[in-house]
Amino acid sequence: MTVPFWLWLATIGGLLVLIAIDLVIVDRKPHEVTTGEAARWVTFYVSCAVLFGIGVWVFGGHDPGVEFFTGYITEYSLSVDNLFIFMVIMSSFKVPAIHQHRVLLIGILIALVMRGAFIAVGAALIAQFVWIFFLFGAILVWTAVSMVRDSGAHEEYHENAVTRWVRKIFPVTDDYVGHHSFVKKDGKRYITPMFVVIIAIGSADLLFAVDSIPAIFGITQDAYLVFAANAFALMGLRQLYFLLGGLVNKLVYLSYGLAIILGFIGLKLVLHALHEYHVTPAWLEINNWMSLGFIVAVLTATTLLSLRKAKRDPEAASAGGMNLKAEAPEQRAKREDELEGQDHTEQEAGSRTEK
Repeated sequence: MTVPFWLWLATIGGLLVLIAIDLVIVDRKPHEVTTGEAARWVTFYVSCAVLFGIGVWVFGGHDPGVEFFTGYITEYSLSVDNLFIFMVIMSSFKVPAIHQHRVLLIGILIALVMRGAFIAVGAALIAQFVWIFFLFGAILVWTAVSMVRDSGAHEEYHENAVTRWVRKIFPVTDDYVGHHSFVKKDGKRYITPMFVVIIAIGSADLLFAVDSIPAIFGITQDAYLVFAANAFALMGLRQLYFLLGGLVNKLVYLSYGLAIILGFIGLKLVLHALHEYHVTPAWLEINNWMSLGFIVAVLTATTLLSLRKAKRDPEAASAGGMNLKAEAPEQRAKREDELEGQDHTEQEAGSRTEK
């Protein structure tokens, strides 16, 4: 699909408008995002993606429309699996509930910029070298195997090299200072845990791009559609985080379903590369409708099986659930002082009783 430069600008401008609306309406006053509010925003972002896809279908043609919807569904489903990591990070950093939306917003914006760079590089490589499809296919197959092997192994967060580097270079305050990322104490500038967790979210999502970018290039090689599908998936991810919450733990078979999808797309990439080298016949390639149908079928099956499992075995489904309503450090300290005071009072009462 030929995309003029003005359409790129219009699309990016539209995304910036959505971000501005989000900042003004949702993030203007820090608050704990309710399930109802999150549901409305998820519906809004999904509707925007659907309208965009319809526009691509009408003005760009049948094939680009199918490619966008297939790519969007794939990216969004991969994002759901990534929510668990976000929950672990939020819990590890004890991010106050009223500031979690800001953390996700800024972290995902950073990730979107970096993914844009990845997409540009990937599109350039694909245009020049057919063997890149073999590499992307191998990455997806390896990721699929890893997902099956490590399914359910995400128990705690270990800071990556980026966050460790940030802590090493910049002094970090012990506590959160509202929603501020930087503060000045005694004439010296500090970063707060808010800044560190934003970097953690952004860098974690960048690692997720290692499988999601090759996956969508296996669906379409159109850089515009790849970027748009990624952007809409990421934009709706924040509110999906609050909507699903601990429910994501009930999707016990999601990792297996995503592994099947990634393996399928990896196979599609390899077959496409073989066809480009005239090794396999054209009929052996997997078309867009087959890809869309397969992905939707796998996601539907894994979701239904997961919910069935959760209904039969609620304890297994809820094991390891994350508490999104994390306390601020000062709140936690106050609560601990109160508990300590209660223990001291009980000890004094016990002593008087013995006397």
